Amino acid sequence: MKVKCVICDKIEDIDENSFQAKRLRNRPIHTYMCKDCETRITKNTQKRAATGNFALYRSKTTEDDW
Repeated sequence: MKVKCVICDKIEDIDENSFQAKRLRNRPIHTYMCKDCETRITKNTQKRAATGNFALYRSKTTEDDW
């Protein structure tokens, strides 16, 4: 299966039967990012988190008494 990176527009081939290919076929909201872009973004995010000025906003979960 041919996929295109959403950041650098690099076209790569992935296995047609892989979990990632199935996820991309069945859920169009999921996007593909190549390994180079993924490592670059991970490295920059870790750098920002180390500064202490990085806030990760997550949805608050409420506990159900039921």
